[in-house]
Parts: sequence; structure tokens; C-alpha cells
Amino acid sequence: MARGEGAEQYAASLLSVKPINTEIKTVKSKDQRKHLSVCSKLCYAIGGAPYQITGSTLGFFLQIYLLDVTQLDPFYASIILFVGRAWDAITDPAVGFLVSRSRWTRIGHMMPWILFSTPFAVLTYCLIWYVPPFEQGKVVWFLIFYCLFQSMQTCFHVPYSALTMFISSDQKERDSATAYRMTVEVLGMVLGTAIQGQIVGGTSDCPTEPDVPDSRNSSQVNSTSFSLEKTKQAYLIASGVISIIYILCAAVLFFGVKERKENRKNASESLTFCQGLRLVMSHGPYVKLVIGFLFTSLAFMLLEGNFALFITYSLGHRNDFQNILLVIMLSGSLTIPWWQWFLTRFGKKAAVYCGILWAVPFMILIVCTKSNLVISYLVAVAAGVSVAASFLLPWSMLPDVVDDFRIKNPGVHGHEALFYSFYVFFSKFASGISLGISTLSLKFAGYVTGSCSQPKEVSSTLNVLVSPVPVCLIAVGLLILKTYPIDEKRRQSNRKLLQKILDSDSDSETSAFGSQV
Repeated sequence: MARGEGAEQYAASLLSVKPINTEIKTVKSKDQRKHLSVCSKLCYAIGGAPYQITGSTLGFFLQIYLLDVTQLDPFYASIILFVGRAWDAITDPAVGFLVSRSRWTRIGHMMPWILFSTPFAVLTYCLIWYVPPFEQGKVVWFLIFYCLFQSMQTCFHVPYSALTMFISSDQKERDSATAYRMTVEVLGMVLGTAIQGQIVGGTSDCPTEPDVPDSRNSSQVNSTSFSLEKTKQAYLIASGVISIIYILCAAVLFFGVKERKENRKNASESLTFCQGLRLVMSHGPYVKLVIGFLFTSLAFMLLEGNFALFITYSLGHRNDFQNILLVIMLSGSLTIPWWQWFLTRFGKKAAVYCGILWAVPFMILIVCTKSNLVISYLVAVAAGVSVAASFLLPWSMLPDVVDDFRIKNPGVHGHEALFYSFYVFFSKFASGISLGISTLSLKFAGYVTGSCSQPKEVSSTLNVLVSPVPVCLIAVGLLILKTYPIDEKRRQSNRKLLQKILDSDSDSETSAFGSQV
């Protein structure tokens, strides 16, 4: 009893000091919450590179790889592209739901998903670019490993996207981290396009002119067979290099970013999948943002998926297509900081209209002018500016929608991953449909796999797929985004209200701690 009384008296003597120490800790906590170091932002941004590196290579090269390297019939290639994208789309909300239900661990809430999915993603990615030595079953091979890779990539990217909400509670810091992320991701697209393009480019023995007839003697056929094997090997080497970069970026993210544990004091009950879907889709601003960007993103995805074939067979720049793609990505990466400045100066909605509309005249120009290599490079530079805006703005505006949802639903917590995953779900599912239909349309146009030249109908079809269709999709998307209600005034108001809520939660935690002491 004497020891107990002495301990109580000792604890009581410290009560007058504790609030001061607690107050100091609270101030430090608020300062730390409002500030992210440049190193943390860079490490966070580097974690987004693998998704864009592999995404750019699959987006630009998978269609031409399936048609001209594996020499699959366009019908089967369209099935692989559609089913793979559709499966990828389905796994996004499923993984988002599982992530939102997962518990906090010693390494965080999102980090375990990122860490454990990486080795499986790397393995399946390499197997996509390996042509099996058998003919029967090749379609099943590519379909299985394409779907498996998309699943592993989803387990990496959905938690990574939602991590934006857990690295800081300050909107400005999140916007800044998003700008870092978009810059590195576009650089990742440049890197992926450069590695894949420069390694596999120039391995074909086809003539550069599209109208040269495909007549070959036996020696030419043997040379072509050797060139095809060399091309297959080049694709495999490129996949190995990209896999190494994937692992390094994941390691930088894991060791360089500290995930902030969310206050779960008032956490809502876990939701079922259907409840989560109804929850996010009942929020009007989110629905308008998703549908608007669905159309604009679909336009750029359609352009991306068919551009390599368009450059090769419509423009006749077979030996330069990888360099033209690289110029687009370089232009986009260099203009990301400019778009970040533009949206902070003039607002995000203004940036949407200026950035995405910028591509329209160049989409029209590329199909209206006679094939010219210099003009193609100039159009590539200009188009890259719009590509940068199309990648930056959706991810910059999604946190605003999540904040708006938090303000209107203060009793609902822990479902941020659903907003990101459903956005990715709709865009990927639509892009799968578009790529499947566009590849199937090439079959109807008479596309000949393994041929150096294609019928006129193929060229005309490619012209439609890279210009009129994307322009119409952009127009529809921008009309929908015009009704998006979160302008700069509402965004700033939400920011202040959310900051008050966070400060109130922090003060209540401090009071609870003081009462316990």
C-alpha cells in the first residue's frame, strides 16, 4: 500500500506538467501533419512509376506485339485485349473493397498490399512477353498471364493510389505530392516507352514504305524468320529490364514513405461490396467527375492503343515509330510542372478544358496532312502537352471529391480506396471494350498478321481510330465535366471545414490523453 500511495502521489505531482508536454506534442503533430519533406514526396512519387512504365509498354506495344510478333489472328488478339482489360477493371473495385476491410499492421494499412504483390507482378509481366514454343494454346497462355499480371498490378496500384490520403491530412501537401507523383509517372511512361521502343525498335526487315508489296523469295523468308526470333528475344530482354526497375521503385516507396495512421475513433462499420458501390456512386460530384474523365481518358487510351499501328502502316514510319512515341512522352513529362502551376493559378476546371482541348487540332492535323516525318514529330511534341494534362488532372481532382464526401458524410470513415478503385474500374473496363472493338475492326478491314504492308482499308480504319473517334469522346467528356460542381470556391471551403474537423479530432485525442494521465 505504501508503494501504491507513493506512486499515486508521484503521478499527481506530474499532473501540472503533463498538459504542457502534451500541448507541445500536439503542436508538433499539427506541424508534421501539414508538412511533407521533399524526400518523402519523391519517394512516394517513385512508387507510382512501375504502374506507368508497364502501362505504357502494354498500351503502346501489346497490340502490335500480339499481331506482328506472336502473329495471332486479330480476332484472338481482340479477345485477349478485351478480357485482360475487363478483368483488370473487375479486380480494381474488388481489391479496393478488400483494402478498405484490411487491418492496420506494423508496416501500415496499404504497404502490405504493395510489398507482397510486387514479386508476382514482375514474374507474370515477364511471361506476357515470352512467346511459348507451341502454337496450340498460345491464346490461353497470353490471356492467363495478362490477367494474372493485371491482378497483381491492381494489388499494387489501388493501395498506392489511396495512399495519397494517408501520407498527409493537408490538401496542399497532397496536391503537391500528387504533382510529384504525376511528374514521375509521366517520366515512367517515358522510361517504359524508351526501354521497350529502343530495345525492340529496328528489329524488323520490312521496308519503310507502306505500299511496297510483300513479295519475298525463300532466302528473304529465312531472313524474316531470323528477324522474328530476334524481335521475340528483344521483347523478352526489355521485360527483364523493366522488371528490375519495378522492384527498385517498390523498394524506394516502402523504405521512403511513412504511412500516417488514420484516427479510427469514430470509424464506421465495414461495408459490403454492394454497399460500398452505392456509397460512392450516390455522391453526385464523384459520379460527374468519373463519367467526364471516362470519356476523355477513353479518347487517349484509344489513341495510345492504335498509335503504333497508325505510325507504322498509315504514315509509313516503321523505323521511327518508337522515337515518335518517345517524343510524346518526353513532351508530356516536361509540361507536368507547368500544368500544376496552371491549375493552382486558374483552377482545376479551367486546366481541364485548356489541357484536353489542346490535343484536338493536332489529332485532326495528323490525319489530314500527307505523311511527313517532320510534321509527325511536331505533332508528337504538341500532343504530349495534352497527354500530361489528361494524366495529372483526374488524380489531382479525386482527393477533392473525397474531401467533399467527408464533409457531407462525417460519420463515414475508411472507404477512400473505393473512390479510387471504382474510378479505375470504369476507365479500364471502357478501354477494354474500345481496344477489343478497335482490334476486331482491323480484322474486318483485312489486317494481315506478319505482313509488311496492309490493305488500304486498314489504313482508313486506323485514321478513324486515332482522330474522329477520340475527338468525339473528348467533346462528350468535356460537356459532362462542365456540370462538375466543385469549383475553387467550394474546394477552399471544404478544405477549411475539413481542417477544423481534423484539428477538433486532434484536440479531443489530447484531452482524452490528459484525462487518462
